[in-house]
Amino acid sequence: MVTGQPGDGLGAPVDRAPAGAAFARRVEQLTGNLCRVLRGKDVVVHQALACVLAEGHLLLQDVPGTGKTSLARALAASVRLEWNRIQFTPDLLPSDVTGVSVFNQATGAFEFRRGPVFANVVIGDEINRASPKTQSALLEVMEERTVTTDATVFPVPRPFMVVATQNPIDMEGTYPLPEAQLDRFTMRLQVGYPPADAEAAILRHEKDGATVATLAPVMEGLDLLAMIDHVKTVEVSPAIEAYIVALAAATREAPEVRLGVSPRGSLALLRVARAWAAMADRPYVVPDDVKACMAPVWSHRILLHPEAELQGRSASDVVGRAAQSVPVPRHVHA
Repeated sequence: MVTGQPGDGLGAPVDRAPAGAAFARRVEQLTGNLCRVLRGKDVVVHQALACVLAEGHLLLQDVPGTGKTSLARALAASVRLEWNRIQFTPDLLPSDVTGVSVFNQATGAFEFRRGPVFANVVIGDEINRASPKTQSALLEVMEERTVTTDATVFPVPRPFMVVATQNPIDMEGTYPLPEAQLDRFTMRLQVGYPPADAEAAILRHEKDGATVATLAPVMEGLDLLAMIDHVKTVEVSPAIEAYIVALAAATREAPEVRLGVSPRGSLALLRVARAWAAMADRPYVVPDDVKACMAPVWSHRILLHPEAELQGRSASDVVGRAAQSVPVPRHVHA
């Protein structure tokens, strides 16, 4: 388990912060590993990696069998980190996720047994098959990176991210995720069906077993922490900050919207845009970085009025119109 905290004997991640060339090499290593598993989906892989480097949580939504869980497992397996997988079912309890206090007869006191959420990467498979009560068990840890029980606060290790998969909510046996939990996911991606040539490659390479089962780590946990810290050095000018605020305001003012992008969503977009710029080997964010990340970072945070949904409008339409209506700043880097 990697924490990167001072005094843990692992060294400070900032001391290993990679230069541009080293960062690009590590990005290439991670991308290559992920593309071995999710073939023909380079854009999805790039977006997922940006979410990881922004130290955010990722929600993968699509129909069964498109590679959602494989991508989640590949993200966990590509870095030498501790990871746990939780299969969400209707009878899953909150304590099955976060942990439970158990009475120790030898000591005469209650002891907290940590649940699977205490890992660097937590894979929540089919998260929307659990009840809203169980889903809400993730609210604190996703936002604050802590679990509170019996007035005691337990921090989870760093880096920490939840990679969850869910089936479309109109499928049998699924529950819609609470708005508060959706807002805690930094990015939502839809994998989609692969192109014909990529699907043929899947048949050819995985007929004897899943590639993800043999995937080897390409870096240590401290290397990933160094990459995350490198992303935090990417400059965001006041003009870009004002641009993101104006875009968020445009989503809130749209007449068909009943819940627009929150300040948490604005901050998530800023963080992912920094990762996007770093992956392009640029030390500062430009408007194109913001636009490239808007849809996957914001679409799941916007709720429409029922009348607008009946008319066939979508959150992605709102994001697209905001991008078109808000003027792009000209001077974004001094």
